[in-house]
Amino acid sequence: MKIIINNSSEQPIYEQITMQIKSQIVSSDLKEHDILPSVRALAKELKISALTVKKAYDNLETQGFIITVHGKGSFVASTNQELLGEEQRKEVEADLEMAIRKGRSCGMSEEELKELFELILEE
Repeated sequence: MKIIINNSSEQPIYEQITMQIKSQIVSSDLKEHDILPSVRALAKELKISALTVKKAYDNLETQGFIITVHGKGSFVASTNQELLGEEQRKEVEADLEMAIRKGRSCGMSEEELKELFELILEE
């Protein structure tokens, strides 16, 4: 499992970990029942506090992406296609919002943005 921490990001480290693991689950890089590194092992690898990794794992468990079995570790939860689909839609929505903000910052009108969107949809 590959996780990259950006120390200059405004996003908290535990959120970076959460998002990257979620992304790997959604893209099937991590599959159902795959075991995740232990909290201590991942903390050591990333050179961060174990509490930070624990917070990320707790978030993932709360959101239904992983399960933790005491004494055995954390595993990718059974695939919930509806949950994965919703995550993918949220990612697309965020990407579209970012594209719209970028277009507006470049001076594009709403009509120009709509035309561009429709043009891209036709491809």
